Amino acid sequence: MKKSRHKIITASILFSIATGIIYVINRLIFGTAVLKEMLKSTANNYYNWRFGKIYYKKIGSGSPVLLVHDLTVYSSAYEWNRIVDKLAENHTVYAIDLLGCGRSDKQRITYTNYLYVQLISDFIKNVIHERTDVIASGYSGSFALMACHNETDLFGKIVMINPPSLNALNKIPDKRSKLYKFLLEVPVFGTLVYNMITCQSNIQLLFTEQYLYNPFNMTAEWLDTYYEAAHKGMSSSRYLLSSMIGRYTNNNINHALKSIDQSIFIIEGEAEREGKDVISQYTECNPAIEAISLKGAKHLPHMETPEKLMEQLSIFLD
Repeated sequence: MKKSRHKIITASILFSIATGIIYVINRLIFGTAVLKEMLKSTANNYYNWRFGKIYYKKIGSGSPVLLVHDLTVYSSAYEWNRIVDKLAENHTVYAIDLLGCGRSDKQRITYTNYLYVQLISDFIKNVIHERTDVIASGYSGSFALMACHNETDLFGKIVMINPPSLNALNKIPDKRSKLYKFLLEVPVFGTLVYNMITCQSNIQLLFTEQYLYNPFNMTAEWLDTYYEAAHKGMSSSRYLLSSMIGRYTNNNINHALKSIDQSIFIIEGEAEREGKDVISQYTECNPAIEAISLKGAKHLPHMETPEKLMEQLSIFLD
């Protein structure tokens, strides 16, 4: 009996020590990730939304255009840096960091598709104050479409850059995805897993294998900025990733896609996986959608081939 009790006490002490060490390691990772201060902001750059402060950048004059970056823990308004000045020559451009991303607040909540739908609508109503064209990258295209479906009068034209397949958006939370979400949200140990997933080598792999048509176009600045974005907000950063893994940011948008009357333009990078199939799925739902495949581009044409992208945006928006 005494031996068993001694083993339990020893195990508890060792577990506590290990937890403490992991906690310190996590703090060091988060602390060092933001030392370069790639993502700077001021107090005047925030919209006080009901679920947290939302960072945004405003530049230019003319008809408003809202830029919405892809939904990943690495993403931020930085994604648009290479086209924002050009767009601002003819438009008032707003580029936001979505809740849970970049410089915006990172809450310990479950992030859902509808949360971002509401954010886009509220931002247009409370900050922009007029009908707005929207350019959305990746998964954020689904938020723009649903927001437009709910409050049509707020939206002008919608541009989606490499939107996800409708099949991917139709996947709903199940027992396995809920378990993964739970495990990633476990204090200390879930944070360690998050830091392993969002390490610099994995971000570099994303750029070279999924984001860029030419891997050699990647810069050290891009890598540092994406790494910092994933670690601002300390351990709260993992809640967006857990929600995405849990499939809570998905939503069936077929009904919205069929009923929207606004002009919709899809731009797919020619090397994007399943790009042609994605265009077929969207145009089958709504034959009025215009779509092109951009040569020499993959998932981030606004970072890799900004001149080619601007040619298409100028034609569609003006």
